Amino acid sequence: MTDTSIQTQVQQGDAGFSDFFALLKPRVMSLVVFTALVGLLAAPVPVHPFIGFTAILFIALGGGASGALNMWWDADIDRIMKRTQSRPIPAGRVTEGEAMGFGAFLSVLSVTMLWLATNWVAAAILGFTIFFYVVVYTMWLKRSTPQNIVIGGAAGAFPPMIGWAVATGGVSVESVLMFTLIFMWTPPHFWALALFMKADYHEAKVPMLTVTHGRKATRSHILVYTILLAPIALGIAATSIGGPIYLAVSLILNALFLKGAVDIWRRDETTAESDSYRTEKKVFGLSLLYLFGHFCAILLESGLRAYGVGGW
Repeated sequence: MTDTSIQTQVQQGDAGFSDFFALLKPRVMSLVVFTALVGLLAAPVPVHPFIGFTAILFIALGGGASGALNMWWDADIDRIMKRTQSRPIPAGRVTEGEAMGFGAFLSVLSVTMLWLATNWVAAAILGFTIFFYVVVYTMWLKRSTPQNIVIGGAAGAFPPMIGWAVATGGVSVESVLMFTLIFMWTPPHFWALALFMKADYHEAKVPMLTVTHGRKATRSHILVYTILLAPIALGIAATSIGGPIYLAVSLILNALFLKGAVDIWRRDETTAESDSYRTEKKVFGLSLLYLFGHFCAILLESGLRAYGVGGW
């Protein structure tokens, strides 16, 4: 038996905890946990710490279930794209059937337990989030339209609404605005990534905007969405979850993000390729700071209000 065949057998039969944990997309899960936690803590109704911890745990598992089912369905293109070839399924450490069963089990468990621990509204939104990400985005939109990330971005925007519903049992203007902030942020965030990862999407035949319309059109779309995003982000300052600190943070972050979008819009492919898409990578990193900064500001305003010093 050759060394290669021995290695293949080990890979296919030696899945460990770390491999199943990787199926949960821990980086994405961390964003889900953070924004859901902010939604929960920013809500006007206090939640017992144990209930809050339990809720966030099952929201995280629900997000992880979506990731596992996404990897199950996308195993074929994950084997093609360089940035995903090391994932558990294409690497041969976990089978597609194991990933599907794991994801399905966590989906049912997370929704059921969130319902029992909190309320049906939060559980229903979590269930719809999993359905939307797996069925609407992964199975339908991702491979059929360049608007995949625009519409599909809704799946990543629901967590703060779930956190808010855990505390209040409902939906409000504030939770919808947090949803909209993430929803409008998602396209420029992912398009910035797609600009310097176009080859991956092209090889996998995923109709990302960069593939179907080209980089020039993608740069224009990034600028338009960033301009539309700014008033939504700034508008949160006038609500019960905003305040002067949030407004100051939002003004700075939107100015930086708009500048980055303009810088990308002004680029040409010759310049971009010659410097390895340095500007695009910078804006992609800035987009992460943008979302993190806004939700940190909401969290800070919430903490100050708890001591009677936050808000307007």
